[in-house]
Amino acid sequence: MVHIKGHVPERTCIACKQKKPKRELVRVIYNPQGEVEIDLDGKKSGRGAYLCRNRPCWEFALNRDKKDHLAQALRTRIAPENRASLQEHIDNLPRDDREGVNEPKSIK
Repeated sequence: MVHIKGHVPERTCIACKQKKPKRELVRVIYNPQGEVEIDLDGKKSGRGAYLCRNRPCWEFALNRDKKDHLAQALRTRIAPENRASLQEHIDNLPRDDREGVNEPKSIK
């Protein structure tokens, strides 16, 4: 007897637009208390957006010189203290080794 694997939910990175299994991406939420935070479990309530686990996608999503794609996806402004904690997360991400990294694409 052949065991058929269940459905694997997919989400799209807001920066590079690549679809990946939900567990391979990091969820960022705008919660009911008005804070933007990282949701590592994917279970917190609030409007969510997904990003790959690589530095270029995070830097692109938080770039205020362009469109601030993360704020746009969450439909809110990101407070300076929340932006600082997200920047701290970026600083802890490994440097880009160019292997398996997609270039972020602009949101139209």
